[in-house]
Amino acid sequence: MKREKGGVCAPTGFMAAHTAGHIKYENRDDCAMIYSQTPCVTAATFTSNVVKAAPVLFDRDIVRSEKKVSAVVVNTGIANAATGKLGLNICSEEAAATKQALKLPADEEVLVASTGVIGAQVPLDKICDAIRVMSEKLVRTEEEGTAASEAIKTTDTHGKQVAVSFEIGGKEVTIGAMAKGSGMIHPNMCTMLSFVMTDCAITKELLQSALSETVADTYNMISVDGDMSTNDSCFLLANGMAKNPLISEKDDSYETFVEALGIVNRYLAESMAEDGEGATKLLECRVVHADTTEHAKTLAKSVIESNLTKAAVFGNDANWGRIFCALGYSGVSFDPERTDIYVGRGLSIEEETGLYISHEELPAALDLRLVENGMATGYDEEEATAILSSKHVVVTCDMKAGSASAAAYGCDLTHEYVNINADYRS
Repeated sequence: MKREKGGVCAPTGFMAAHTAGHIKYENRDDCAMIYSQTPCVTAATFTSNVVKAAPVLFDRDIVRSEKKVSAVVVNTGIANAATGKLGLNICSEEAAATKQALKLPADEEVLVASTGVIGAQVPLDKICDAIRVMSEKLVRTEEEGTAASEAIKTTDTHGKQVAVSFEIGGKEVTIGAMAKGSGMIHPNMCTMLSFVMTDCAITKELLQSALSETVADTYNMISVDGDMSTNDSCFLLANGMAKNPLISEKDDSYETFVEALGIVNRYLAESMAEDGEGATKLLECRVVHADTTEHAKTLAKSVIESNLTKAAVFGNDANWGRIFCALGYSGVSFDPERTDIYVGRGLSIEEETGLYISHEELPAALDLRLVENGMATGYDEEEATAILSSKHVVVTCDMKAGSASAAAYGCDLTHEYVNINADYRS
C-alpha cells in the first residue's frame, strides 16, 4: 500500500472540475463536479440529525436504490437545508441539468451536495450555469482534483484530499478522496462532506459494509465544537475500472480494501479536526486497556469534547484534572485509583498516512506521565508545557481494566472560534 498524489482524480476514470458559481461568495470558486467515465455502484452515510438538508434526503433515496451514479455536484456557501419542497426541487433540477450537460442516459444518476448557511435557497439559475461551465472543463489531473477540493471549503483554511493505491488480484486499485469540514463538527456522522472515489470492482452491498465499518472509527470519532449539522454526508463511489476480480464476499481482498479505505477516511477525519475553526493544534485522546471497545470510544470522545480540556490545551496548561473529570462524567464505570494519564507529541497527519491503519499501531507518544493510579506524579511543569505546545497533542488514558482501546480526535478551543462563528452569516 502506498500514498499517491492528488485526490479524487487519482483512481482510473474519475475527472473533476470547479468554478465560481457566485452561490454566496464572491471572488472565489464555490462549486465542484466529479464525473466517472463508467457508472458507479454507490454507498453513503448521512447525518443522524433529525433535521436533514434537502440534498441528504435526495441523495439518500438514490443510494438506497440499485441505480448507478455517474456524477456528483457540490456547492458551498448555502446548505439548502430547512428549505422544504422547493429545496428538494432544486436538487432535482441540479441533477437534471447535470444529466443534460453530460449527456447521461436516463438510468444514470447524479448526486448533489451543499454546505453553508442553513435556511437559504441555492439560486437555481446560478448553480445550473455553474454545472454547464464545469461539464465542459472536466479533466483527470492532479491539479484539477486539488482545485475541486479547494472550491468546496467554507471556513476551512485549506482543501483536504488524499489518495492511496494497493493491489487486489494482481491489479492496482486506487482510492482517492476530498472532503470539507472545519466547524459544526461532532461525532455520529459528523458535520462534513466527504467524497471518496475508487476504481475497485466491488459489489454495492460490500461497498456499503466497508464504508459503514470505517466511518465508525474515523468520522464518528472526531469533534470540534459539539454541533452536528444538517448536511453531513460521506459518499463512496466505485466504477470498477481497475478490473480487479470482483469483491463479492468478505475475503482477504475485502479486508485489504477496508484497510485502505480506513487509511483514507482516517486521514480526512484527522484533517478536519486539525483544521477546526480557530484551532492551533490537533488534540488526540487514546484510551488503552479499557474493558470494552465501546467504553474506550466513549471515554476518548468525552475527553476531546470537553471544552475545559480543549481550553487548557490551547493555553498549554497541563491541567490533568480537566481530563480526569471528563473521563469521570463519560458514563463509563472505571476505577479512578488505577488510572494513568500521559501527554505526548504525536506525528503529523502526513507522517502517519500510509504507515499506520489504526491507533494501536501508532507510536505510543507517552512522553510524560501526569497521573499514576489516580494521583499526580510530580511531573515537570515546564516539560509538560513544551509537550502541549506541539501541533499534535496526544493524551493517553490507561484504564488498566482490559485489552480494548480507541482513539478520538479534536482540537483546542480558541478565541478565534468565537470570532468566526459570531459573524458566520455575514
